[in-house]
Amino acid sequence: MYDITIIGCGVIGASLAYRLSRYDLRVLVLERENDVAMGTTKANSAIVHAGYDPMNGTLMAKLNVRGSEMMEGLCKDLDVHYQRSGSLVIAFSKQELLTLQEMYENGKRNGVPGLKLLSAEQTHAMEPNLADTVRGALYAPSAAIIDPWGLCIAEAETAVKNGVELRLRTAVTGIEQQAGHVLLHTSTGDVQTRFAVNCTGTHAHELAEMAGGEGWEAKPTRGEYYLLDKSSGDLVKHVIFQCPSSVGKGVLVSPTVHGNLIVGPNAADADDADDKRTTAPGLHEVQTVARRSVPTIDIRQCIRTFAGVRAITNRPDFIIEPDDVCPGLLHLAGIKSPGLSAAPAIAEYAEKLLGQMGVCYVEKPDFDGTRRVTRFKHLSGEEKAKLVAENPLYGRVICRCETITEGEIVDAIHSPIPPCSIDGVKRRAGAGMGRCQGGFCGPRVMEILARELKTDQMDILQDQDGTFLITGQTKMGGAKA
Repeated sequence: MYDITIIGCGVIGASLAYRLSRYDLRVLVLERENDVAMGTTKANSAIVHAGYDPMNGTLMAKLNVRGSEMMEGLCKDLDVHYQRSGSLVIAFSKQELLTLQEMYENGKRNGVPGLKLLSAEQTHAMEPNLADTVRGALYAPSAAIIDPWGLCIAEAETAVKNGVELRLRTAVTGIEQQAGHVLLHTSTGDVQTRFAVNCTGTHAHELAEMAGGEGWEAKPTRGEYYLLDKSSGDLVKHVIFQCPSSVGKGVLVSPTVHGNLIVGPNAADADDADDKRTTAPGLHEVQTVARRSVPTIDIRQCIRTFAGVRAITNRPDFIIEPDDVCPGLLHLAGIKSPGLSAAPAIAEYAEKLLGQMGVCYVEKPDFDGTRRVTRFKHLSGEEKAKLVAENPLYGRVICRCETITEGEIVDAIHSPIPPCSIDGVKRRAGAGMGRCQGGFCGPRVMEILARELKTDQMDILQDQDGTFLITGQTKMGGAKA
């Protein structure tokens, strides 16, 4: 019998697992994919929002501001890329200047620190590549950029290190409230748990329906992005937003913690919660709208396009509440933007709710909530020489675009949550994130994965299950073609 079972291991599930791992509890995490951070967590704007946008008095407002406060220290503890860049919401008209004034006042009520309304001259002094038509901006110095999948992986790994059990490739197929516990039917067998927490993102409404309740209406929305090469990474220094609309915060232009430039997203109704396709019309819309903010964006520097799906529902706020029919089930649902920003605060809030539901917390005396990662290219010359002397694998550069060594890749493969795919290594070590997007290093990463996992290269995946790169038929003699 588990004390708590977390269903879903995106950044919300991982944040809760990390928070609960400090207590003497039997905690299980179920994830339907072959790795953590496989949903919205790996396909978003990678922004820690300051908190001026959510309506005052909502959970979104409260948890956004609290999460932003917590994030820098959390990333420092877990050795996750984080940069306090600040953000600018720009206005092009007198009406939009009035909108900025309203956002400023709402942000002050929410407790966002350091907000300033800037004139056109002040705005262009901070960001000279903005369009001449910009008439002013709302400046939020507490906004930041982050590695979202890196945070999720770090939290999940640290939770596992502290005793949390993780089961990958395990989908929940049914939920029953029984006397004193919840029974979860899964693709790998039944699980008995005192409490369950729904952290399944765009699929959260399905879990609610399994439990027997009416739940809420899901309205998944797809957003498409461009990722530009590092040659464009310094085009802007802050996160640049346009005034928000009813469909979201709009198309942004922002540097990334890895030195690239991200442009997007648009907002299109998704056919389903897994509709992650990119489209020519959608991408054209993104670049057209983005150039209104920064006219000199060079889309020819694009190294990748991608899309993510947002967990939008018919309810305007986060849905953080026990289930009506299954009282042992807690929903952390409808976690749309600013969900990433609020993630550590959502976990903190959920911990309190679980306590009210009956969980008793006793802290572990040996809990270690920190993690360190070797990043060879950031070391001094002396540190590099010492590391290579200790382990020659650090002297072999596999990914030339990002200067990622074989030692770092092997470290990732033997981490607390070993990746089974090339993209799993990419998310952990960075190999394949550069200009060629794995065109040169991908085959070598595949070889290293097969060697370290003691398996055939034909079994190595690009990412999700089924994405094999090498296929063949068995000849009569048994050899593979």
